[in-house]
Amino acid sequence: MAASPYTPNAAFRQLRGAHSPAEFAALVRRAAREIGETVSCDARYVGRVESGEIRCPNYAYERVFLHMFPGRTLADLGFSPREAVRGRAARPAPPSPRSSPSSRPSHPSKESDVLRRAFMAGGSASVAAATLTFNLLGDQRRPVARAGESEAAAVEDAVRQIRLLDDRHGADGLYRRATEPLRAAYALLDAGATRQSTEDRLHAGAGELALSVGWLAHDSGRFDDARSHYAEALATARVSGDAALEAHAFSNTAFLARDCGRPREAVRAAQAGQRAARGLGSARLLSLLCLREACGWAGLADRSSCEEALGRAHRHFARGSCPADPAWMSFFGEAELESLEAACWAALGEHGRAARHARRAADLQDPHFARNVALYTAELAGHLARAGAPEEAAWAGGRVLDLLTEVRSTRIRAKVADTARTLVPHQRTPRVSAFLDRHAAV
Repeated sequence: MAASPYTPNAAFRQLRGAHSPAEFAALVRRAAREIGETVSCDARYVGRVESGEIRCPNYAYERVFLHMFPGRTLADLGFSPREAVRGRAARPAPPSPRSSPSSRPSHPSKESDVLRRAFMAGGSASVAAATLTFNLLGDQRRPVARAGESEAAAVEDAVRQIRLLDDRHGADGLYRRATEPLRAAYALLDAGATRQSTEDRLHAGAGELALSVGWLAHDSGRFDDARSHYAEALATARVSGDAALEAHAFSNTAFLARDCGRPREAVRAAQAGQRAARGLGSARLLSLLCLREACGWAGLADRSSCEEALGRAHRHFARGSCPADPAWMSFFGEAELESLEAACWAALGEHGRAARHARRAADLQDPHFARNVALYTAELAGHLARAGAPEEAAWAGGRVLDLLTEVRSTRIRAKVADTARTLVPHQRTPRVSAFLDRHAAV
């Protein structure tokens, strides 16, 4: 039997004491009610925490756990820092044989902190401060210095911060703030680097940043901008010969093509991503790309090709996770697989089957990813509405409205609006009427 890729959380297991996982989950739900939180904790969730699969809880669970164990920190409960969980840590720079005591020192912490403040503050002045920290957009008459390790680390940190904020809040409001650091990252590439290892990091970091910013555009309904950013990332991957970045870019391109109603392009992009990913050793990456392909075939109403691609996706997924899995795929687990399969069946007109998979997605999703909890629940509401279950759809839609107080995503709001339109013929049903009234007010 293969060893678990996770490190068990012994501290959390000790806190559970003699309670069974189900009993402890009930205590968690009760504690949540005491402070006005809503969590769907069960024995499975407790097991995932104790196994180390959930390295850091989402913000709702964090508040509940700190309420249950006053005086303790997340670290005391055995959890990792949130910034260490979401995204890839900066790779240590190899020592340079050409370095000397007079070489320019690196200050990655200072650079990263400025970028982080820029994203959190959200003002144009903060973004300008981040850009000026790169020494790129201040005085255009001055030559741009060649990039070093601190600049590469700052680009990588920007990627992590975007992903963290997207998980918590969704894309709306983040996109415009993220474009300036992206421009700065590509200006660094144009300026060149002090050594090849740094240039490789800059190419990878700038490409991932382009994909992250592209995703913010995608999720906030700016499809043309997203397409441009994804193409930019793909070009960066091709120039640097980075197969991992290329596979990521094709995955996002296939996803965007599906959302834009270009299913044949989705199929071709997903297949190109699979070719790029074959030598990377990540079965989970291949699984995701097969799912992207399946969604494209479903959009073309090609049921047999869709089912064949779904079968490949499940076979790859069953091989499990491994160290070769890209950091950006931290969102991809059984819940996302169920969600994408649900989308395939919906595109093929089987809404009841789609609803069953969507329900599993919503139930399985790690609450750490607040945006995805809202997304899967919104998808469930839409499938239920079309499957002839209006009251259940209204309940799920109401749950999404609760979540949208913290998550801001044009894509999710559009799904809720579509569900509301579908439920209008059932507006005499009390639960449906209450949901429609609430949606209209929001």
